[in-house]
Amino acid sequence: MSVVEQTGTAPTPAAPPRHARWGLTWHGVRTVAALELRQRVRSTRWLVALIVYFVVVGALTLLLFGALSTVLGLDDGGTEPRGPVLFAAVTFLVLGLGLLVTPTLTSAAVNGDRNAGTLATLQVTLLTPAEIALGKLLAAWVASCAFLVTSIPFLAFATAAGPTPWWSLLFVVLLIATLLIAVCGIGLGLSALVSRTAGSTVLTFVVVASLAFLSLILFGVTYPAVTTTETTRVYTVPSDWDGTYDGSVCTIEEQVRDVAHTERTWWLLAINPFVVVADGSGTSVAESESSVTEGDLLGYIRFAVRTVRDGPDDPLQECWVGDELSDETVTSTAPVWPWGLAANLLLGVAGFVVAVRRLSIPQRTLPRGTRVA
Repeated sequence: MSVVEQTGTAPTPAAPPRHARWGLTWHGVRTVAALELRQRVRSTRWLVALIVYFVVVGALTLLLFGALSTVLGLDDGGTEPRGPVLFAAVTFLVLGLGLLVTPTLTSAAVNGDRNAGTLATLQVTLLTPAEIALGKLLAAWVASCAFLVTSIPFLAFATAAGPTPWWSLLFVVLLIATLLIAVCGIGLGLSALVSRTAGSTVLTFVVVASLAFLSLILFGVTYPAVTTTETTRVYTVPSDWDGTYDGSVCTIEEQVRDVAHTERTWWLLAINPFVVVADGSGTSVAESESSVTEGDLLGYIRFAVRTVRDGPDDPLQECWVGDELSDETVTSTAPVWPWGLAANLLLGVAGFVVAVRRLSIPQRTLPRGTRVA
């Protein structure tokens, strides 16, 4: 006899299995991302910000082009360095504005919805915390990339103004887009961790500013700490040199010098987003200072940061006599930007993980005054 016949009632259907915290489906991620993007598109503030961004970047690009044409065009009518300088300036302008705009797109993604009472509606559906977090992350990244896309015409204009290779434009766009998704992850994590939207926005800006500016300050501050007085080899003019030059004067001697071991702190520069883009742009080779294209500011930054990573020369170059000036120290050609980009992405991944954990229900503890529905 069946259960229905014995009891006279139908059995209660089993509850659907609870989704895992890290379960992911494209349908769930797309649903959340579409909801976020529709909300942004309906907001006139976002469209106004996009238009203002386009006008500002375009105006500054034209002003820079005119200024560089005036300054660099005075030398025998030549404007050869204008293109690389303009490309570097526009690249840093786009990256800097992107780092300013992006934190505002994700720093209130979770706590803003929680305060509005709309987050709980998503949490009680079959959507997993990972799907909600990833959907919000992708929506914020697409919105930030919209600002980047509006900058491409001006980057292309700067590329066409000089001998900058076109693949550098592709590298710059890809690197900036990758850095923006890292910033989106940082903002998402802080918005899930902090109950107030103002607090999470400020903290996101602090993290971005630390990567972009505090890292440079720390490198400068720690420079004396990594500088030691030691006996090292020096390629220099002998102390008993009589002043006559026969084509070969300098010799290697052991002398006491202040040596800066920047190979211990080079990572402070590598994590800087501007250094990441400059080193990865591939505008010119950086094996030596003379191999960098004239006016290529990105190339000079690339050469400098790779020299810093190599540490002090062995021997130190202090030979300043005659033709021996042309003997330049060749720096390493190994790129620095993968390490810096990986560090930024690691921070973004950490923020995403925090967001997923904070979106999990039930939540044991919530900040005082937090609205759950």
